Amino acid sequence: MLGRLYLVVTPRPGWSFAETLDRTERALAGGVEVLQLRAKDWEARPTLDLGERMLSLARRYGVPFFLNDRPDLAALLGAHGVHLGQGDLTPQEARRFFPGMVGRSTHAPEQALKALEEGVDYLSIGPVWETPTKPGRPAVGLGYVRWAQEHLREKPWYAIGGITSENLEAVLEAGARRVVVVRAILDAPDPERAARFFRERLYGVA
Repeated sequence: MLGRLYLVVTPRPGWSFAETLDRTERALAGGVEVLQLRAKDWEARPTLDLGERMLSLARRYGVPFFLNDRPDLAALLGAHGVHLGQGDLTPQEARRFFPGMVGRSTHAPEQALKALEEGVDYLSIGPVWETPTKPGRPAVGLGYVRWAQEHLREKPWYAIGGITSENLEAVLEAGARRVVVVRAILDAPDPERAARFFRERLYGVA
């Protein structure tokens, strides 16, 4: 069962592995329930090196660990899952050599319905707001979240994209009960405190 608070760790330029891992662990201590490493444009070796350490942290805190985009590296790591974008391999292709869970990014209802047909384990719905994590990707707004709340019953789904402590309430009012967070936790002065805020608010709604 996937929890409600999902953190995507996107290493920042200038951050050492130690700082990235420290911020990740503090977020886990605050209640993050799903962890993903998203190392866009990294070569395989550094991705595996950091992934091994993040997987170790995830196991220590008892949460599933996902790798973004790369089912081949996820298989080598023994990760719990892989998260695929629309331009990545299909879930069926990924499962030819990766036995774990598969998530899929979606940006429109037709993509969500197709992902369900493909047998994904969960969906992300967004980006709700524009975010520098996905430069050039237009926001889909809260309307897509409302559509997901009404139509997606079979699989867990997460609202994603520019979600902060200031706009979380609007996402919850639109029907989301799971969210993916990046900057609002990872870049916070106190990642543990930030994660705790999200966790408590998410579990404060029905």
